[in-house]
Amino acid sequence: MISERLLQRVRCPACHGALAGASSSLRCVSCGLIYVSESTDFLDLRPREAFAERTKYLDEALHADARYDRVSPPLLGSKIRNDMLRAFLAPSPGDLIIDLGCGSGRAILWNRDWQAQSIGIDISPFFAREARAGADLLLGDLRRLPFADATFSKAYSLDVLEHLSPAALAAMLREAARVLAPGGQLFVYTHVRRNAAIARGLRVINGLVHRLERMGLIDARQERLRKSDHLNPLADIPELRRVAADAGFEIKKIRYYTPIVGGFVENVLMRIAEKRLSDRARRAGGAVAAGTMTDEDAMKAARAEGKRRVAESPATRAVLRALTAAMKLDLLLFGRIESGPFFALLERQ
Repeated sequence: MISERLLQRVRCPACHGALAGASSSLRCVSCGLIYVSESTDFLDLRPREAFAERTKYLDEALHADARYDRVSPPLLGSKIRNDMLRAFLAPSPGDLIIDLGCGSGRAILWNRDWQAQSIGIDISPFFAREARAGADLLLGDLRRLPFADATFSKAYSLDVLEHLSPAALAAMLREAARVLAPGGQLFVYTHVRRNAAIARGLRVINGLVHRLERMGLIDARQERLRKSDHLNPLADIPELRRVAADAGFEIKKIRYYTPIVGGFVENVLMRIAEKRLSDRARRAGGAVAAGTMTDEDAMKAARAEGKRRVAESPATRAVLRALTAAMKLDLLLFGRIESGPFFALLERQ
């Protein structure tokens, strides 16, 4: 949505001047640039500057399963990430928060009980229907944030940093520091390239995934496509500290997350379930024989059916909650072991 509060907060991404006019056409009073938004659900404040680096998340192919279209309750890995976000960032009703790389906008919806004003920004327009209706959203580039200095008290960025090059990561963190007030906090979930020995368990799980895929029990193509956008700019935790310090941040808290149990649940059990739902969709109405259902159609049908079951079936939700509880063992057992994936709270100095 485009609220009056959002219109009051945004600025020109080029010069940070005030914007005037209707939401469909905003003009910078300082430099004169005009920003046209074709949607009535979100603002388009992408900078005019053309960056050579372009994320694959702008491509329709990465969203072929339409997982962004509808927001389900936080479960499995999403639940763990959201719980850590809530524990680390701990906002109050007076905070102004920005979700940097908000994706579908689901985290904003999951955390409406914060009673704080939250704004979501993403370079890709694949926002969920519920977020379009109930969250302040805008299209923009994390390297040129359309806000004034020190606008926000808190920020978070989930599953974003690994998609950036070293130069883009440095620019994104500098912009995050600029729009945060001194003492403001940024929560991130991402990973570095260096793993601990326990990550060998993930390699075992990945090997199992490949074998199951060859057997026709799993279809991991969409996940591989999503991960193909990973640039993994950080080598290790010491480099994270240096890059954060260069941008004006200090790491106040960090917790590691090597998803051994989580990897088996999400990459094996959930992929098997999706494959079965996809095959069932293909068989429905003789679609296979008639050749009327593409792989994309089958993925969308499987994803829609899975979300329907989560929404309507208490038994399905109970099973997923039990699996989520099992996945938390990864934090309890391995959370102090310095490894690749991590949760961190950065504070603006």
